[in-house]
Amino acid sequence: MTESSPPPTSEQTGSGLLRSSALVGSMTMTSRVLGLLRDIVIAAFVGASANADAFFVAFKIPNFLRRLFAEGAFSQAFVPVLADYKQEDSVAAVKALVDRVAGVLAGTLLLITSVTILAAPVVTAIFAPGFVSQPEKYQLTSELIRITFPYLLLISMTGFCGAILNSYGRFAVPAFTPVFLNLSLIFAATVASPWFDEPVFALAWGVFLAGIIQLLFQLPSLYRLELVPRPVWDTKDEGVRRILKLMVPALFGVSVSQINLLLDTVLASFLPTGSVSWLYYSDRLAELPLGVFGIATATVILPNLSAHRAAARESQFSLTLDWAMRSVLLIGVPAAVALIFLAKPILITLFQYGALTPSDVDMAALSMRAYSLGLIAFMLVKVLAPGFYARKDTATPVKIGIVAMVANMVMNLLFVLPLMYYWNIGHMGLALATSIAAWLNAGLLLRGLLRASVYHFQPGWPLYIVRLLGATGAMAVAVLLLAPENSLWLEWHWQRRALEIALVCGGGIAAYLLTHLLMGTRLKHLRAPSAIG
Repeated sequence: MTESSPPPTSEQTGSGLLRSSALVGSMTMTSRVLGLLRDIVIAAFVGASANADAFFVAFKIPNFLRRLFAEGAFSQAFVPVLADYKQEDSVAAVKALVDRVAGVLAGTLLLITSVTILAAPVVTAIFAPGFVSQPEKYQLTSELIRITFPYLLLISMTGFCGAILNSYGRFAVPAFTPVFLNLSLIFAATVASPWFDEPVFALAWGVFLAGIIQLLFQLPSLYRLELVPRPVWDTKDEGVRRILKLMVPALFGVSVSQINLLLDTVLASFLPTGSVSWLYYSDRLAELPLGVFGIATATVILPNLSAHRAAARESQFSLTLDWAMRSVLLIGVPAAVALIFLAKPILITLFQYGALTPSDVDMAALSMRAYSLGLIAFMLVKVLAPGFYARKDTATPVKIGIVAMVANMVMNLLFVLPLMYYWNIGHMGLALATSIAAWLNAGLLLRGLLRASVYHFQPGWPLYIVRLLGATGAMAVAVLLLAPENSLWLEWHWQRRALEIALVCGGGIAAYLLTHLLMGTRLKHLRAPSAIG
């Protein structure tokens, strides 16, 4: 630590990072469990029908943009600038920055939302061109987009508020907020759907209502910090200009995986009916560990990385990144292996009720395994990208993003056409291309950090990898021995399915933890290195 640096806060210490990450992870776990319940209800409600495809497209477009604004480029650009203001300026200057950023963000999104609502058929044709040849599906998607798209404005402002709270160490409220989307959609499907002639409209209005509730939920916490935004449109403000300068390239660089997923939706609209839904259900399960651990860890380290950079604590910056990589690998590696081995049993247990058929499960299992191959890379991207944006380096991730994007598009053509022509499983090719592109993205990000000498591998990696692979191997053996034949899952009622999957997963987790323990892993190894203090 340099002499001019202030003592690290609890959020900057190893124990502080671990506690904060655990807090965000537990809150996110609550949201993701409810998200699974939401998807179970939706699967039983609409299955993988044409109406389901229409809703998932209408929901995915604002949700994709939400990830750019609320979880991606905006946060990556806003948090480092806010950290500078907190380090150098007065509370009044911080408040002025918050007001002006709120005004420019809300004004821009209001314009985008208004244009999209008016031009919904055009938006549908752009993002789901394959629907144009199916008039009823095309019309339904356009009508649903008009209802769901305002969610972008609402949830992006929610993400803005959450970024402020995270910067002040208030991680719980932003992490818990997504619960309300899940509750709203469950209510829409189970209670409100009979109120509509076309029940899928209930889901669209559930998305809209969730956006309002989530934004309102953030405000009391901001009020206690005296940072409730009072939007002011001022694009000439220095802080706003700094954020825009960082954000514009970051929109692409930090969200390549999401753009790739959206391209999957575009291409899937040309594939057989159900392809969009199969990709949705499989992607949701692959995103469970990503959301609980990958995004939680990234959320916690960004304010710390920004603070370390602002205070010129370069060694702590590198140590924080190292801790983050080890943390996500500890969960990501066994999770990916488990999802590959248990894809079909998990999908049957969670989703095969009501409208979802056994054929739908078979198709979703293929794309789920393909997405699982990239899970570790998706998680690494989440924790490596903040290493650039905390340093206000937007050029490098953009270059890397372009490479990954082009590679994904090329692989889509290489994989989708043969798989579609010979086996009618083109959707699996889309998922596989996305996973490989994510690995390319993660590898190039890591190489960039190493070349810039802002990240250095810390001692202990070889032993860590041996323990990780040994424990994951033991878990895989346990899962294979405990898992019943796939045909049996179809014969059981949901209680038996739930019991069996719990036993299999519990046995796998026990084998994983026990092997780690026998190989010498201890809780102290999960903490950030003591040198960070």
